[in-house]
Amino acid sequence: MGTSKKKPANRSLKSTDKNTDDKPRYLSLTRIAICVALISAVIYYNKDNIKIYITDLIKSDIINDTETFVYSNEFIDIKFNNITCSTDYIKENYPGCLPTICGRVITDSLVTIEEATLLRNLAARGLSIGGSSGGASILNLNTGALSYKDKFIDIYKIIDSNKHDEFFKIEELNIYKELKIRIKYKISSHFGLNVKKLYLTSPTFFSRIDNKPSQTLHDEYWHKHVDKFTYESFHYTALLYLSDYGTDFNGGRFIFDDELDSRQYAIEPRLGRVSFFTSGSENSHHVEPVSSGIRYAVTIAFSCDSTKQLIENS
Repeated sequence: MGTSKKKPANRSLKSTDKNTDDKPRYLSLTRIAICVALISAVIYYNKDNIKIYITDLIKSDIINDTETFVYSNEFIDIKFNNITCSTDYIKENYPGCLPTICGRVITDSLVTIEEATLLRNLAARGLSIGGSSGGASILNLNTGALSYKDKFIDIYKIIDSNKHDEFFKIEELNIYKELKIRIKYKISSHFGLNVKKLYLTSPTFFSRIDNKPSQTLHDEYWHKHVDKFTYESFHYTALLYLSDYGTDFNGGRFIFDDELDSRQYAIEPRLGRVSFFTSGSENSHHVEPVSSGIRYAVTIAFSCDSTKQLIENS
């Protein structure tokens, strides 16, 4: 009798406890459902930006072990990393010019802030009358090539010939010419070359990169590549940065891809910073997608082949 009386009470107690225990569970499920709904709404209304970011991230191959070689907020007198040369130069015969020691060099003491600012003004003015439909635009002052939507136009045909002197200020052009010579001598000095056997080559150009989605292959600047494979005449590549990483733009770091140690080394651009390196596969590299702002730079190339010398447009 005592046992039979207790059983219903126990069932009733268990039933009551189950209902009590389920309340927090129902509340938790409700909270989860609300969170999922909120996250879904955020993703839905930002789906285009998220899609672009993820696509650019995948295309850039930057999900790797990356070490910052130089930061934008530090002044570097000179910093270099000597590396083993690739076999890309073996079949060439240019005594006194071909690299015997390969590497990459960064310096902030070769170009002044004032000089770099003048060149940025020149680049911004020239690129303002054109511009790619995608995120990457170039201006080649020697050939006149200027990105315009999905093609190239001749900037000298766009600007009235009577206004060339007003548009292309003589002070800026003189600085541009002087800096190319200055960088050439610095490369020759560092790598122990005969400066008379090193020649400015084509293409040498200004670039502007923003975060607009790419429209053509010319806009896809983030792919890993080797300069000497792209342009056979290249032996040494130099970059002069005309804007500051983290202030003028985000993303857009220059990345060296070292295959031997499976690491990447990042250069954070800084106004007036010069980076130069041997152009072979020992210095495979890419540029991260720019996520905001505008990144300006100048690419200056040099060759040991005198037949590839760039005769500059006066």
